[in-house]
Amino acid sequence: MTVDAGVRVHEILSSYSSPDTNVGWLLCDRHPADSLALTIVDEDQTVTTYTYGDLAESSRRFAEVLRDRGIGAGDRVATMMGKSADLVTVLLGIWRVGAVYVPLFTAFAEEAVTSRLTNSQTRLVVVDAAYRERVSADGPWEVLVSDGDDGPLAAALSAATGKDEAPVTVGGDGPLVHMFTSGTTGTPKGVIHPVRYIAGWHSYLEFGLGVPADGVFWCAADPGWAYGLYTAIVAPLAAGVPTILVRGGSSTSATWSVLSRLNVTDYTAAPTVYRGLRADPEDHPKPVALQRLSSAGEPLTPEVNLWAEQELGLTVHDHFGQTELGMPAGFPHHPDLTIPVVAGAMGVAFPGWELTVLDEHHDRPAPSGEVGRLAVVVSGSPLMTFTEYAAGRGDAGRFTTDKTYFLTGDLASIDEEGIIRFSSRDDDVIIMAGYRIGPFDIESILVQHPAVTECAVIAAPDEVRGEVVEAYVVTSAANAGDALASELQQWVKTKYAAHAYPRRVHFVDTLPKTASGKIQRVQLRQQRRTEIEEATRA
Repeated sequence: MTVDAGVRVHEILSSYSSPDTNVGWLLCDRHPADSLALTIVDEDQTVTTYTYGDLAESSRRFAEVLRDRGIGAGDRVATMMGKSADLVTVLLGIWRVGAVYVPLFTAFAEEAVTSRLTNSQTRLVVVDAAYRERVSADGPWEVLVSDGDDGPLAAALSAATGKDEAPVTVGGDGPLVHMFTSGTTGTPKGVIHPVRYIAGWHSYLEFGLGVPADGVFWCAADPGWAYGLYTAIVAPLAAGVPTILVRGGSSTSATWSVLSRLNVTDYTAAPTVYRGLRADPEDHPKPVALQRLSSAGEPLTPEVNLWAEQELGLTVHDHFGQTELGMPAGFPHHPDLTIPVVAGAMGVAFPGWELTVLDEHHDRPAPSGEVGRLAVVVSGSPLMTFTEYAAGRGDAGRFTTDKTYFLTGDLASIDEEGIIRFSSRDDDVIIMAGYRIGPFDIESILVQHPAVTECAVIAAPDEVRGEVVEAYVVTSAANAGDALASELQQWVKTKYAAHAYPRRVHFVDTLPKTASGKIQRVQLRQQRRTEIEEATRA
């Protein structure tokens, strides 16, 4: 029977919106105790499984640990932990007592950690021993170290009785997570997600990812960030779909091994991961169980699907989201909603969301196909929960004056069929001699060249044209020089547009990225402007 997406969204949303909602029940206790909830793959490829009953017992113990420390409803508890069963135990324990979770990415340095702990007024930090030195001992927070079976966390859990106290009721509008934006376009801002924010991710798992109840699901994203936290842990626990967490590094060999050994049917990862698999020179057994591939975090460049369709017989579906929103758009996998994937496009609005493109200068919809400001129509998006940033920072101009639209900060177009095509971040757009050029378009062409591993395109100042296109390229070529640079320039002229080729190609070993893996074009722009200014003064 064909699903009525609107009715189903309402059903999902209602289950997370009740005033008597408690998260312990939503993510754990409502599921059969003997049902598989979690599979952990260790660095040595050892596999350990956990049922909902296992997680209920361990998380009740951690809830008791928190209560004994005086931590309860509304208090902030942070973790700086790798992917593990302990992490899931701690999360569920936090939510059982009505506390609010503060995720910390394990690659953060001490300054970034301290800033987030201070701004969120965190009371307790659970940290893996490997990252202990990055959590300041001088803060007002208590620190509990997780160090395997013999560490302080294990001892505290062992000493707890695990008594079955009812989870604290916080309601659908109660705070669930206090996290921070990635800082791609400025200082990270705090976002407090309410419990009903889970509904958007549950809906995304069902419609966007299309994961069936009997699927073998693996999200490779790190739970220190919104996509990994909600897609790898929260949404599958909410939906009762078993999830996989893989410890250690994300080598291509380990990825191929897990996909094959665990018969993964549904896989999602950042475009960088797919590009790594594509570039892997080793001949790995192809995972035969795979049915659906998805991507999020950065726009998916076309060469990934040229590879995936040839090597795996599958098309990667690109999905778009933001910390503030969740996942409002993409190419859905749900069999009743699926549409042909269009190379270089972002997809369509998912159920529960309405997106439009506004004129660049006026808060009104732009004509079909015209590039403008990508926006969420608030009244048509029941899954939207964001209203403002934490600590009195307001909405930072993310809404139009009348609050009708939420501005994503992206430039895009929408055609008559509702397909969204990304152009650029609104501060990444290049204006050269009157031409408006989106860096993503040129990057998508460059990465199709066999010598290009990764690239970033920016605007560099130019006396004549105002701005010109320049490219920073990570290459697999042994000798990267003027000849390859000229070849790449001609490649863009031939395959995209003569006027949009990069006037200069810089060959680099790596590109600057945020801790979540997003390319920091703003850093490259600033670096290039400084170089040009210094050269002018010399």
